[in-house]
Amino acid sequence: MNFELNEEQIQVRDMVREFAAREIAPYIRDWDSKGEFHPEVLTRLGELGLLGLPIPEEYGGAGMDYVSLALACAELEYVDTFLRVIMSVHVGLNSLSLLQWGTEEQKQRWLVPQAKGEKIATFGLTEPNAGSDAGSIESTYTKDGSDFILNGAKMWISLANVADHFIVFASGDRSKGTRAISAFLLERGMPGFTTGTIKGKLGVRAGNTGELAFSNVRVPKENLLGEEHEGFKIAMSCIDQGRFTVGAGAVGLIKACLDASVKYANEREAFGAPIGHLQLVKQMIAKMVAGHDASYLLNMQAAELKNRGIRNTRETSLAKWYACDAAHQASDDAIQVHGSYGFSNEYPVERFWRNARGAVIYEGTREIHTLLQADYALGYRQDKPVRCPQPPAQGFVREALAAD
Repeated sequence: MNFELNEEQIQVRDMVREFAAREIAPYIRDWDSKGEFHPEVLTRLGELGLLGLPIPEEYGGAGMDYVSLALACAELEYVDTFLRVIMSVHVGLNSLSLLQWGTEEQKQRWLVPQAKGEKIATFGLTEPNAGSDAGSIESTYTKDGSDFILNGAKMWISLANVADHFIVFASGDRSKGTRAISAFLLERGMPGFTTGTIKGKLGVRAGNTGELAFSNVRVPKENLLGEEHEGFKIAMSCIDQGRFTVGAGAVGLIKACLDASVKYANEREAFGAPIGHLQLVKQMIAKMVAGHDASYLLNMQAAELKNRGIRNTRETSLAKWYACDAAHQASDDAIQVHGSYGFSNEYPVERFWRNARGAVIYEGTREIHTLLQADYALGYRQDKPVRCPQPPAQGFVREALAAD
């Protein structure tokens, strides 16, 4: 594999880095401390072409590859996790899933405005009583003529209270487990469909997280994504895309921890010299370096397979698991390097820790990924080869670069 970045990928990386440093970094401490979500950020991400980064140009996107998507996620999370979360749910979990599973009519109706940033999208699978055991969802649907009637609730949904479009999952017969789950496309404003915001989160406080509720929501048949009872398979393929963005973002978070720790270790003095000369401080910084580089390479491996259209469930799981654990460890060590200052929001490392803690839970807990990797190694799990969405690398939206 050749991991040398091409000119287009470097342009994406540098543009996202400049945007996040200029327009988000000066304000993120205040937004995070107040728990404020700023929807104007969505507008800017759309203007820059990031909300359709890996979507083909024919559907309103930038037509870039998965390496570019990984780089964008890393640069966004370098400044704050809430930015990468937007990419995860809007691009990874929703838009790329529409690209793979949607009909042409559905792509024109939902995917095109999403890729252009005109509409914001998210994904609803997790419920109050169903997280890792996604097959046990309690949301249900019945059929009324050609329509579907949805009832139930979703929990811990990113962008729940600001999104326009939603992919949600419900069961037609809970006694049949995963075999009766179907996927539906919902729009804000449908009668009986309400959303709310969750307060009091440990991390990602500058992002919007909430709940969805369905009370006899009537969904027309053209809003069924894929075939009826195909929902669990669709959900798992969606999660492959979401996990990829989470792992890629964690690379940026590790780098943020490393950079902050190096800066502080060279400035703070103890025992007559900068603390960077202390061996145990060096040890923590060295672990960050190893965690960053290994995480980067694992994510690039997954990106390359995605670029080729090859199924990458194992590789993406490994990249997500390793990178998120490494980010959690790096953020913990970064607080230790900063000492008592790391325990306050005077420095960003306490925010990095709070944000990193969530990623070892969502998009598959570390325990789920541990079991997955062991099952692959033991031969208990084998994936059928399937083609994955393969965006054509036709060049980034140069208008966005020029306008910026």
